[in-house]
Amino acid sequence: QVQLVESGGGLVQAGGSLRLSCAASGRTFVGYAMGWFRQAPGKEREFVAAIRWSGGDTYYADSVKGRFTISRDNAKSTVYLQMNSMKPEDTAVYYCAERRGDPSSWQRAYDYWGQGTQVTVSS
Repeated sequence: QVQLVESGGGLVQAGGSLRLSCAASGRTFVGYAMGWFRQAPGKEREFVAAIRWSGGDTYYADSVKGRFTISRDNAKSTVYLQMNSMKPEDTAVYYCAERRGDPSSWQRAYDYWGQGTQVTVSS
């Protein structure tokens, strides 16, 4: 059974940085696209970033483009989200998700989800 476990969340001041990690276990990581999504209080969950299994293609929401970077280490079955120049509006629970095939910004395209990690950005 696939398990995704996020880590690295916490409290950071505006302008600061955090790096989230998502470790996958249960089967091979290769061949599966990974995505990061987030859900702020009172809002629907939204797409943040996604990466192809090879790491060669990455996709970002406009709101994080130029500030966030998604990457992966297939040898460690881990995907990362480096978040720089953070803003209070980045405050949310961040989830990683996995799907076989191409990356997608559509939540329902993903088959497995982690439990989420809280990120809070203070002003």
